[in-house]
Amino acid sequence: MDLNEKLDVLLQKASELEEALNQPTDAETFTRLSKELGSMNEVVRVGKIYQKTFSNMKEAETLLADSSLPADMKELAEEELYSSKEELSKLEHQIKILLLPKDEADSKNAILEVRAGTGGEEASLFAAELFRMYQRYAELRGWKFEVLSFNDTGLGGCKEGIAEISGANVFERLKFESGVHRVQRVPETEAGGRVHTSAATVAILPKAEPLDVVINDEDLEITTCRASGAGGQHVNKTDSAIRIVHKPTGIAVECQEERSQLKNKETALMRLRTLLYDIKRQEQQQAMSSNRRNQVGSGDRSERIRTYNFPQGRVTDHRINKTEYQIESFMNGNIDDFIEALITEDQLRRLSEVE
Repeated sequence: MDLNEKLDVLLQKASELEEALNQPTDAETFTRLSKELGSMNEVVRVGKIYQKTFSNMKEAETLLADSSLPADMKELAEEELYSSKEELSKLEHQIKILLLPKDEADSKNAILEVRAGTGGEEASLFAAELFRMYQRYAELRGWKFEVLSFNDTGLGGCKEGIAEISGANVFERLKFESGVHRVQRVPETEAGGRVHTSAATVAILPKAEPLDVVINDEDLEITTCRASGAGGQHVNKTDSAIRIVHKPTGIAVECQEERSQLKNKETALMRLRTLLYDIKRQEQQQAMSSNRRNQVGSGDRSERIRTYNFPQGRVTDHRINKTEYQIESFMNGNIDDFIEALITEDQLRRLSEVE
């Protein structure tokens, strides 16, 4: 089946979905059909442009086959043929990328987890800066950034920060941020001016909905305790902190951010569901991919993916060998250039596997 035939099938499918949406139906079916049609919008739009351009190319070829065509018309037809072929090449590449199998998690919101790694307090300070970097990026994208947990060191650093980021295609844009982020700079406490190397780990997880993962009550061990840390009298008098252990996997999650025990339980269950969904997703990806080493790297939390060198003012992503020398801007959330490059690299890799 050539590209035009594939587009005919796809456009027919879109037309059938539009017709079905115009018929009386229940809310669940309407939502499902709307979502399916919405996922096709961009490829339908580009596909229509492709077919129109293809038609223009064929008309130009027909004109040029006419030996009686005047010279000035022949020149116009040659220009149309050249520009149509050039445009078709670009559109074909774009459509092939749009037709690549979708990661069902791409449209989901994301759970961001940042943890300090090796490097003591300097690693904690860097982890806090990374957490703020993603918060600023979310603001620039118009996404909602909700802090679920932030375990600070008291000196401006962060041992662990967890947030939910909500918006359009959050996971699709952030999923390649998972991994070890390394920082090289001179700590303020370093009298000798020596550059130290520290690290922080970032995990980007697709937020799971209740239907994504079914959790049986009998598989859970839930305990309550008094919250620790800041909180005044509430800390000493209320058993609001929640700890949940998923017995089949041994995964444990805790939440003590809210004064309400119910709120903490809801947040802990959401985090557990997200972790279980991520495990299932990773297993599916490994089963589908015969060579994980070729992937850009969106799952391995232990992979060193990026270095932030403050003395040189540069940020380097080791997976795509991309370097920028605007580290202050980068730390202020202007990371789209890297994200776009990572998405493009992943698309090209997947495209090479199906061609």
